[in-house]
Amino acid sequence: MTAPAAVIVGPPGAGKTTIGQAVAALLGVDFADTDHLIEERAGKPIPEIFFDDGEDAFRALERTTIAEALGSFPGVLALGGGSILHEGTRESLREHTVVFLSVELSDAVKRVGLGAGRPLLSVNPRATLKYLMEQRRPLYASVATHTIATDARTPEEIAAELAALLKNPG
Repeated sequence: MTAPAAVIVGPPGAGKTTIGQAVAALLGVDFADTDHLIEERAGKPIPEIFFDDGEDAFRALERTTIAEALGSFPGVLALGGGSILHEGTRESLREHTVVFLSVELSDAVKRVGLGAGRPLLSVNPRATLKYLMEQRRPLYASVATHTIATDARTPEEIAAELAALLKNPG
């Protein structure tokens, strides 16, 4: 079994994709985002999957995609913000190096804008994001090998810190 060099989790706006790409480049490995893998598999963007098929169908596709990637992808893997809601996914993550990128609400709102292309943030995005972050934070923390605060820091600073942690995991 090939395992990812690191799995990145966190809420929308934490920088999972931006930082994941930078860390992968620093480590000389590939980067994948499970949301992108899901869109490739479904042949349509995530908002359309939610609209056409519903959140349950999206989550089922997400679980399958993550399980496959955890068993076969050797690079840096970023998971969608809600993926840790599934107990089976959290259980699978315990066998991996998981990095929780934490972010406070004010920074997250600045980074995601207010919901464009994010189906769960389409109604009252600020309140919804606050609720999602509060609900999910303990779940992210429960699977994390490392937690890195991203507030008021550049993606380059965070990526350098994370790459150093992954190169010297002691």
